[in-house]
Amino acid sequence: MEKGIGQTKKVEGAQFLRYFGPLLDALRALGGSGTPEEVVERIAIDLGLSDEAQDDPLPSGESRFRNQVAWARFYLVREGLLDSSRRGVWSLTERGRATRLSLEQAREIRSKWVRFFQEQRQKKASTPESDIERAEEEADVATDVNGELIELLVKLPPAGFERLSQRLLRESGFTQVVVTGRAGDGGIDGYGTLQVNPLVSFKVLFQCKRYTGSVSPSQVRDFRGAMSGRADKGIIISTGTFTAEARREASRDGAPPIELIDGEKLVGMFKELELGLKPVKTYKIDESFFEEFRN
Repeated sequence: MEKGIGQTKKVEGAQFLRYFGPLLDALRALGGSGTPEEVVERIAIDLGLSDEAQDDPLPSGESRFRNQVAWARFYLVREGLLDSSRRGVWSLTERGRATRLSLEQAREIRSKWVRFFQEQRQKKASTPESDIERAEEEADVATDVNGELIELLVKLPPAGFERLSQRLLRESGFTQVVVTGRAGDGGIDGYGTLQVNPLVSFKVLFQCKRYTGSVSPSQVRDFRGAMSGRADKGIIISTGTFTAEARREASRDGAPPIELIDGEKLVGMFKELELGLKPVKTYKIDESFFEEFRN
């Protein structure tokens, strides 16, 4: 995400402003809600973005396009056009459903909240921090934690990252998860079984990639070739990203499906499972509760 609200370079600000309206349009097209992956894909289709534009990386390795869409969401949540839920689904509010934004309106929304942040910073020394200020700081802290976790994972030895992926799959409901670690096995690092219900289960092969860059479509094809006839589904777990073409290849019609877990999704899984991460509980003042006692 941005390094700090109100401190973004003008060119970056101009770039992410263009996604305010398309983000609302994408959610409308998806029926009012969608996962971040669905929303990002829909925006790319609606705007006709090239693979190069979607894959352009930030210095951190994160997709610039996805980063900017995430910051567009940040401001739209503050404006009350998107729901603030953090459970992995983005959704429109009633206002959001009826709102269509031009680039100029997007610029006005951002300017409004940037001014608000600046005013709150000036008052911070003598007044309690506001909800929006707290949200801004929490967003920055979350970004720092995400980066630190990815950096830690990348530095793990190959065998350690494979064992950690094994633990992650077990915590996610897989059974009989085995790390093979055999050289010359087509990049397959292990396998496990996912029990859908008492009558249905399927075998899954997985591959682990400690990447800071992007996984290419050829690597997805190679993995699919290695799993041919050996499993119903594949999973590639990466600390990096996947190119747009790699994502299309993973879900190509007529081919065994491969689930792609990039760095962002990987961090989300660790958070959801509270695996290796300790949640920190904080409090904020509910102003409405005290309103009746002010008279």
